[in-house]
Amino acid sequence: MSLENSLLTPAERRTLRHSVLARQPLEEQFRDFEHQHSAAVFGMWVFLATEVMFFGTLFVSLAVYRWMYGEAFEKASEHLNWIIGGINTLVLLVSSFSVVVAVHYAQHGQRKPLVRCLVLTALLGCLFLVFKGIEYYIDYREKLIPGWRFDPQEWIDRDGLSTAQVAQVQLFLVFYWVMTLFHGLHVTIGIIAVFIMARLAAKSCFSPEYYAPVDVTALYWHFVDIVWIFLLPMLYLLGTHQFGK
Repeated sequence: MSLENSLLTPAERRTLRHSVLARQPLEEQFRDFEHQHSAAVFGMWVFLATEVMFFGTLFVSLAVYRWMYGEAFEKASEHLNWIIGGINTLVLLVSSFSVVVAVHYAQHGQRKPLVRCLVLTALLGCLFLVFKGIEYYIDYREKLIPGWRFDPQEWIDRDGLSTAQVAQVQLFLVFYWVMTLFHGLHVTIGIIAVFIMARLAAKSCFSPEYYAPVDVTALYWHFVDIVWIFLLPMLYLLGTHQFGK
């Protein structure tokens, strides 16, 4: 039993844990901060494994249908805005770098650069959503929304597709909307989490001994970025695109 446990009541220990004398809470089930950090990281990896199963199912389904309906899927892919998709890829790659730097500053107890890097990461995530919103507006104008704003006859006349292939185009677009919307939701959650970490960092809640929340948030952010790295070729780069299309 530690000296603190022997001299203080449970209520006093809880008060001390949230006071300026002990900013970094070590939960009682862990022997030290390293043990607590390892448990937090492991928990995040378990959560990300469930996310991999979710997105993995969508990716496998998309790959199977791509193999079955190759021509229609390629035609549909040609109408996606690969330029915005590429820009958003760069945005997320830069955000991944900034969150890595944030973890580095957290490990070394450098509060101000930590806050700056976290805010930059969140702002880059917001920029991603802005570009995605612009892309969705373009998709709306070009009638790429199955079941709401979609003209089958236009695909038959313009692209020379059969009625069956138009149905396959709609299937591809359903994959596009479902996968990008779910990814956008994950980006939004990540932005909120990163902003929370920035606020806590500004209040000096982290130290070289206790920075697990920043580390696990960075893991989540990297996962979101990796999902997009797979979405780009599987959705945007299937067909032969003309520059500026």
